[in-house]
Amino acid sequence: MAAKKAIETFSKSLVEDVHKWGCFKQTGVSLRYMMEFGSKPSDKNLLISAQFLHKELAIRIARRAIELENLPCGLSYKPAILKVRDWYWDSFRDIRSFSEIKNMNDEKEFTEVIKAIKVRHNNVVPTMALGVQQLKKDLNPKIYNEDIVEIHQFLDRFYMSRIGIRMLIGQHVELHNPNPNPHVVGYIDTRMSPVEVARNASDDARAICCREYGSAPDVHIYGDPDFSFPYVPAHLHLMVFELVKNSLRAVEERYMNSDKVSPPIRIIVADGLEDVTIKISDEGGGIPRSGLRKIFTYLYSTARNPFNEHTDLGVGDNVTMAGYGFGLPISRLYARYFGGDLQIISMEGYGTDAYLHLSRLGDSQEPLP
Repeated sequence: MAAKKAIETFSKSLVEDVHKWGCFKQTGVSLRYMMEFGSKPSDKNLLISAQFLHKELAIRIARRAIELENLPCGLSYKPAILKVRDWYWDSFRDIRSFSEIKNMNDEKEFTEVIKAIKVRHNNVVPTMALGVQQLKKDLNPKIYNEDIVEIHQFLDRFYMSRIGIRMLIGQHVELHNPNPNPHVVGYIDTRMSPVEVARNASDDARAICCREYGSAPDVHIYGDPDFSFPYVPAHLHLMVFELVKNSLRAVEERYMNSDKVSPPIRIIVADGLEDVTIKISDEGGGIPRSGLRKIFTYLYSTARNPFNEHTDLGVGDNVTMAGYGFGLPISRLYARYFGGDLQIISMEGYGTDAYLHLSRLGDSQEPLP
């Protein structure tokens, strides 16, 4: 069955509404603002937050819904991308069909609506990866080289927007928690220990490595365990997990048939005035210079793909050591979302160093694609 454009799938009034809201200006917020605003989650503040999200989420989701219609090389018509497109259009319709938020009953109902939207979008990343894989299979190499930049830029915008949407929804929902942990404001831990998060993320990555290879190199962490600063632990965990997982796989595969003991992964946490920097070093053989420029693109992975077109993406996220080639570019977006960055430096024949910079000032605005 031929893929249908949105105008053929959805009502004319919905299509017009999406295009209208997609033209409105987005409003970014900073980590510091989220923290200060959420520190006193009174009814008044929750109402203000819900009213802001009622407009802001409609604008952000509309922009992505429109973009999903106009991708190069026929990417918009791949079955997996059509599925994601429908999720975005359905979510836009859910938000717009909700009337004005005037009181706390409205706020509670709206909070349930956006919770459901967040769940609906849980599998966006692997589903988009599957769509890109479907495209790669069909692409003429000449077209591939011309359009790879445009596809990469779209995916950067798309995923950065997704990080923001999920942060805003998650922050609002968490402010309803009647018994929050001390010093936690929504998704933000005002006294997050990067050493502790790095330890937990490393343990998770080692568990997956053991499951896949039967063993895992040690991970040594250096830094002050008592040092803390305000950040989103879930974001840091995702980034460190991804980087350590890559290092473990590189070391494990390099030393798999060797009599030598696998060298440890080293994590160093440095506390600067502007940035907290986390360096993750391995001796996994490094990346050749020709491959280094590709590692932040979405159409490149050194590992076998863990799923095919028949993979069921509806049940959880089956994490594998290989991933689907999106781990590094998405980790860099998470770092940049709050004003940080991710750099990879490699010595072919020896190993790789990843530098994860996290802004500790917390006053940079969300990047709004």
